Parts: sequence; C-alpha cells; structure tokens
Amino acid sequence: MASFLKKAPEAPGPAVWISVTLLWGTVFFFTSSWMLGIAAGIMGTGDFRVSGSEMFRVYLYHIPVLLAFALVAMMVKNLLDPQGRKQVQRQQSVVDGKRERLFVSFAGSIATSFFFTGLTASTYLWSAGFTAIPVNLPMPVVGVASGLNILAGLAASLLVGVVFIAAKVGRK
Repeated sequence: MASFLKKAPEAPGPAVWISVTLLWGTVFFFTSSWMLGIAAGIMGTGDFRVSGSEMFRVYLYHIPVLLAFALVAMMVKNLLDPQGRKQVQRQQSVVDGKRERLFVSFAGSIATSFFFTGLTASTYLWSAGFTAIPVNLPMPVVGVASGLNILAGLAASLLVGVVFIAAKVGRK
C-alpha cells in the first residue's frame, strides 16, 4: 500500500472521479435510505417504507445519477483549477502527515453525507414513476434524514482515518 504513496501526487482522471463517486455514492445511498426511513418514522410524515429489493431497484437508477454527478463535478473542478494544483497540494499534505490524522476531511464528510441524502431522496422521487414504489418525502423529512446521515459521514471519515493510521500514511 505504501508504494503508491511514494510517487508524486497528481490530479485524478475520470476513472478516479467515477470510482470514488460510485464508492461513496453507494455507501451514502444505503445510509441515506436508512435515515430517510428513520426520519419519516420519527416525524410521522411522508411515506417511505422501502424494502431491500425495492432499494436495490432504485439503486439501479441511482448509478447513472452518480456517474453524471462524477463527470460534472470533475468538469467544474477542472474549470476552477485546470492544472489540479490545489488538489495535488492537498494530497501531498496528507502524504506528508500535515493534514487529516484521524478524521479524513471532517468538513467534507459532513457536507458529502448531507448532500448525498438529498441526492438519494431525489433519485427515489424521480424513479418512483419507473419503479412504482410509493414514495412521499417532504423537505422536512429529507432535512432531518440529512442531519442524521451526518453521523454516517463522520463514521466513514473516522474509519478512513483509522485505516490511514494503521497504514502509517503521513508518517516519515
């Protein structure tokens, strides 16, 4: 694992953007689905009782959404930082041990988990016509679920941080 860390960091290409977005988008799709159900139950509003098989049917619609999101995000990032200097500097700081010791991108984890709950809810609402799954997700339910899903984002961030510590990333 340490061998890939010894080479100079470089801006990621489309394959990295797609694979990372699919990885985290999948994780947060399932945690968001769980949190949407919890939030609807807590608030007693909306209709979100999705079985496991229904969740996987909606996930098939979520994959193209994630692919489109990855490519759009990459294009926006390339417009803002065409040479990828900021991203390379951030990667080098992680490798050098100057950033992210335990929580990997703490603020990013919060924002990502919050955002992906909204994206997941949107996919459920959009795909309801194709899947015939009755879904009613009022904005307050999505908001509460997004807040609850921050816990999943922090847990994921902590898990990656523990992996970094175990792999001795950032130690000279």
